[in-house]
Parts: sequence; structure tokens; C-alpha cells
Amino acid sequence: MYPLLDTINSPTQLRELDQKQLPQFAKELRDFLVESVAKTGGHLSSNLGTVELTVALHYIFNTPQDQLVWDVGHQTYAHKVLTGRRNGMSKLRMQGGVAGFPRRDESEYDAFGTAHSSTSISAALGMAVAAQLEGTDRRAIAIIGDGAMSAGMAFEALNNAGVMDTNLLVVLNDNDMSISPPVGALNNYLAKLMSGRFYATARRAGEKVLKVVPPVLELAKRAEEHVKGMVTPGTLFEEFGFNYIGPIDGHDLDVLVTTLSNIKNLDGPQFLHVVTRKGAGYKVAEENPILYHGVGKFDPAEGIIPKPAGKPAYTQVFGDWLCDMAAKDSRLIGITPAMREGSGLVRFSKEYPDRYFDVGIAEQHAVTFAAGLACDGLKPVVAIYSTFLQRAYDQLIHDVAIQDLPVVFAIDRAGLVGADGPTHAGSFDLSYLRCIPNMIVMAPADENECRQMLYTAFQLDSPTAVRYPRGVGTGAEIQEEMQALPVGRGEISRQGNKVALLAFGSMLAPCLAAAEALDATVANMRFVKPLDDDLVASLAASHDLIITVEENTILGGAGSAVAESLNSQQISVKLLQLGLPDVFIDQGDHAQMLADCGLDKDGIIKSVQSHL
Repeated sequence: MYPLLDTINSPTQLRELDQKQLPQFAKELRDFLVESVAKTGGHLSSNLGTVELTVALHYIFNTPQDQLVWDVGHQTYAHKVLTGRRNGMSKLRMQGGVAGFPRRDESEYDAFGTAHSSTSISAALGMAVAAQLEGTDRRAIAIIGDGAMSAGMAFEALNNAGVMDTNLLVVLNDNDMSISPPVGALNNYLAKLMSGRFYATARRAGEKVLKVVPPVLELAKRAEEHVKGMVTPGTLFEEFGFNYIGPIDGHDLDVLVTTLSNIKNLDGPQFLHVVTRKGAGYKVAEENPILYHGVGKFDPAEGIIPKPAGKPAYTQVFGDWLCDMAAKDSRLIGITPAMREGSGLVRFSKEYPDRYFDVGIAEQHAVTFAAGLACDGLKPVVAIYSTFLQRAYDQLIHDVAIQDLPVVFAIDRAGLVGADGPTHAGSFDLSYLRCIPNMIVMAPADENECRQMLYTAFQLDSPTAVRYPRGVGTGAEIQEEMQALPVGRGEISRQGNKVALLAFGSMLAPCLAAAEALDATVANMRFVKPLDDDLVASLAASHDLIITVEENTILGGAGSAVAESLNSQQISVKLLQLGLPDVFIDQGDHAQMLADCGLDKDGIIKSVQSHL
């Protein structure tokens, strides 16, 4: 089926091909990716855009001795296929299968795990310095793109790398996109600057150029006059101390191979600017790269066919609430760090464009930007994944919490996230939020409670977080009317005997199911901070065993809050804490992952009976 691809299982075998065979090999590889991802789901358009670049890098460089650091990590499917994992792609992002991102424990060709973004230049620089200290000629190559250049960390690394005499190659995969449409002053400036100024070798690169170079114009300013005098994007990177080459067409293998071969013989920090098309070679993905960024299973011949609307996911519940709340209060400002689609802000961005801010992949900036808005009387809502908020922890503490500013954090993807695995799991937010003074932390048990909690958070004059899981909930009827909940108060959802299950957030449903078999009391705790101490004391006084259940790490989480409450009230009662174990939980089916952690109905029953 694939005459060339079927014979290649390693970069070593790839390098035995004649250069004239590479275009055919790239076409087979691209066709395989479409066929494979259509069966498993996964990231598609970003991977189709890096096929030729991946082939050229492995063809020229002596991988794995030469180290490729991919950034962002969801553009590495072609890399995985080329490095002996083609058969494993049938279980892509499944339990026991190939991960959707580079993982050091998966292959020697995965030099560095990169599932977030903007870390590649720092990591590759470390590898380049290590090679220099060891006296080896090993090369370190950072391939950065898909919006990753919009984060400050990338420029911190460039600033450091440019003054080091190391053999570092940075490849900017400029694919006209991040996950959401690109933003920023410098981005717009360079787009205008370079239109019509391609090298001849970039003849097939498309009309729009340089749409992912980041919104950080100030970093380019050595003086206002100097910036006004910039004539090519290379000036910016050369000011950092790099030898700039490009832009070149990232789909022209002859140009890529020749250019990379020449660069391989150069010493010092090199910067190669490559222009690619997201979704290249698959027409529907080229036309709608956002739709085909992350896909489920589909028919490659027909493309993605929209499914009838079912129960609204938590993300949609948030997006609808945001628009409804914005209609009631003109102070509301919506902020996202480059996750408009993923966080449910598409409708808000269209209905309230003047109050919508996509700040790029810059979580730290997003939080401090929100703090600045709050200082002047506005009511910012930061829509962010739990795993990405970790990147702005210092700003959360210093810029928001210490100043007790009314910023609402709508924290999506809390708990386990299934196929995206441990790098994207929201396993720690209850632990890292509840230890911060001035923070109020809520966990809704269903979709309607999520809407009411968001409204509650918006009414408060302090930093507040509402954390909710990925996907759909219980299907609870959502009340259009919004009412504030009493802060720090839970409620009894089922009355039973001897055993009390204290459920936090998404764990209410399995606790209620387990309680039928156990004849247990179930409390929907609602608030992790402030905790309902009175409810905890009441349940401890009337039950023999207290069990806390949360989709968060047990260490320092909601169960720990209950233990602290019992201790401070000098209450002695048997306590069992159920939650995520002290390990990074691998990718898989979400329901199965919960079952493996003992957080489904059967697991809860088994834990209680075993403890009793």
C-alpha cells in the first residue's frame, strides 16, 4: 500500500533513500497520517504541516545522536512514524499505546517531553551546552511553532542562547496559525513587512506569512528608531545573536534538505525560518485547520461531519454563562491564553469583541493582565485549563491573591483528561489553589451548579476559582436564572447511616450511585475553600466513617482540607481519603482511568467495605 513507507522503520533507513525519492515518501507518510488519525482521533492539521520538515530533519541530521526537540509536541506524529512507532499508531493516545506528545520513556528519538509549549529552545540550549562541555559534535535542534513563539519563555531562551557560542539550531515552523487565530502587534507588523518578500524558494508557501511570530514588540525594541528601521524579520533574531536564514518553503524538500545540509556545517546559534501550511496535503484540513486541529474518528473521504447537538459540555456551559453575564454587566472582560475554541469563548469573541482578549500562549501575562484590569474596577474572567494555570502560579499568588483582586478563574479540564495524558491532566489545582490566602475555590457537581457557581464567583470581591471537568456532566437541567450560592456551604444530597461520603465536584454522581449499595449519607461539599466546617462536624458526629472523594491528587487536596477541619475542631473520627494517587496517570479512556483509581461506583464501594 505504501511502497516506500512500508520499508522504512528508522531514520537510518530513511537516510538510505535517494533524495529524489523523498517527495514520494513524504506523500505516503502524509496519506498514512490522514488514514491513521481518522481511525483513532488526535491532532491532525498541525501534523500534516510538518511532514516534509520532519523528513528533511531526520534525513540530514544523525538522529537520535543529534537531538530534535519538538515544540509544541502535538506536531510529532510524522516523527513518531519515522522512528519505529508506525504500528503503534493504531493505539495512538490510548491506554498502553503511543502518546500524543514526545515522551522520553517512549523512544530514544524523543529527546525531550514537550506537551505544553515554548520550552524547546531552553531545553535544546541545555543539550547544546552539554554537548559542548562533553566535547562531542552532537547537534541540538529546537523545532518551535504552532503559536509557541508567542510565549515569553521562548524569548528568554533566545536572549540567553544568542550570547553562547553553542551549536544550537532553532527552526521556526511558521504555519500561519496557533490553535486559535494568531494575535499581536509584532505578528501584524511582520505580516505586512514580508508580504511579497519571500525568497524564491518559498514560492509555494501561500499568501499570508508570519502569523505566529509573537505579540511581544517590546522585546524587539533596542530603541524606537531602531525598530522603525527594521527591514526583515531576521533583524529581530539577529539582534538576539543568531544567524538568521529564511524564510524558506517548508514543503519543498529540495530546499529543506539543501538548507539543512548547509546549516549542519555552520557553527554557533542558527535560526531557520520555515513557512508551512497547517493541514497541508489534505484539502479540508487546509481550508479549516482549526476544525481539524484535534479530531475524533472520521471518514477521510468525507471529512468531519458535524454531529447533532447532545448534552452541553461544561465548556459550553461556561461559554453560554459568559455571554449571559456580559449582557448583564458591562464590566465583564473575557481572557484566554490562545484557547478560544478549547475554552468555549468563540461565541463571546463574536458577540463582545471589545471585551474579548486572546493574549497568545502567555499564561503568566494573562493572569497579570487580568490583575491590572481588576485594579481599575473591571471584572476579568480568565478561562484557562487547569494544567496551564500551573504556568502562572507566581502571578496568581503575587499579582492577584496578595492584592486580593476580584479575578474569576474558570478552570477547565480539571481532573483526568483521558487521551491527552498526564501532561494535560488537571490533577493538582485543588491542592495548589486552596493553600493560597484570599482564594475561594468551588467545584460544581453538575452543569447547572457550574453556571450558578460562575455567577457566584462573579459577584464576589476576591479571587475566585471554579474548576470543572472535561466533557459532559450528568445532564442536569440548566436554569437560565442565575442565583448566588451561599459561600462555604455544602448540602446533603442523600441521607444514610454510619458512612458519610463527602463528594467534591464531579465525584457526586459516583458517590450517589455507591451510596445506594452502602446506605451511606452523601454530601455535595461544593466549596473546597472555604470548607463547610459545620457540615463536616455534623457528619462526623452522626457517622462512624467519613470518606472524602475528589478527582484531584489526594496530597493536599479536598480530603486534606477535611482532615485539617476535623483536627482544628478537635474531632476524632475515622477518615478515608479517596482521590488520585501520587503518580502521573497515563493516557487512556477517562471512565476506565477513574475506575483504575477507584473513583467509580464499584471502586468507592470496594474501598468503603475494605476499610470497614
